[in-house]
Amino acid sequence: MKAAFFTKHGGPEELQYGEYKDPVLGAGQVLIDVHAASVNGADWRVVAGSYGPVGFFPYSPGRDFSGVVSALGEGVKDFKVGDAVFGVCDVGTEAAYAEKVAINESIIAKKPATLSHVEAAAVSLIGLTALVSIEDTLQVKAGETVLIQGGAGGVASFAIQAAKHIGARVITTTSAANIDYVKSLGADQVIDYNKNDFTKILSNVDAVFDTVGGEVATRSYLVLKPGGRAAFIASGANAPATPRTDVKGLRPKVGRDRAHLDRISALIASGAVKLPEITVFPLAEAAKANAVSKGRHFRGKLVLKVR
Repeated sequence: MKAAFFTKHGGPEELQYGEYKDPVLGAGQVLIDVHAASVNGADWRVVAGSYGPVGFFPYSPGRDFSGVVSALGEGVKDFKVGDAVFGVCDVGTEAAYAEKVAINESIIAKKPATLSHVEAAAVSLIGLTALVSIEDTLQVKAGETVLIQGGAGGVASFAIQAAKHIGARVITTTSAANIDYVKSLGADQVIDYNKNDFTKILSNVDAVFDTVGGEVATRSYLVLKPGGRAAFIASGANAPATPRTDVKGLRPKVGRDRAHLDRISALIASGAVKLPEITVFPLAEAAKANAVSKGRHFRGKLVLKVR
């Protein structure tokens, strides 16, 4: 099969396109003909070796996808050949930058008929991450004020809408070019991070969801009210150390399960969450797409069209 893969750690340019080994179908798994795979910030970090060396080369990255079931492993009960599905590869596993992927049936879901494969791939991991962060980790409630850092990104754009659906007041940071975009997602207040220091504008925020990392993450603690909490997905395996003893720093545990995927589908079907802006690249241009991802100057989602 064709895939995008790398044979040594380095920059996005290490990704190449060519023949790759077929996946082996195990018990309880389905084999999926991948139609689209999304590009995430984790992907170029995997190529770079930021999470540590991969166990073998060549190695194909990619965490979320949409496609069609082409074969069933022993014991599979919930799907049949021909079902359109979407999902996120299991924790610690990448494999979606390829024409086929084998995955446990318990962590995939039926693709909504109203979404194309490109659209379904675009919302899989960002939706899962946003819901685990906003609903499960921060446990945002109606009437609370939430700051979402980096609002134009894929996860953050989904999180803005999820928090608004709950009934929270949402503040977000973004560049001037994306102010109208994040307002269209429902943000109540927008701060241009190139012009204003959010710590000089905000205080007594109930919760912060940071998708940016670095200094932005650590300074996010400063705007929380006493007893407030912050969740971080761009600061490594743990939340950054807090300079305050009266607030909590949390690292969402983004597992894999069908329930969250079904919730993504329901939120989109109800109109509570709109699809992100999507930029499509062919799988053969995975290196180019990852370079764009690494540069961070884009909004919405980048998706690889596989078939």
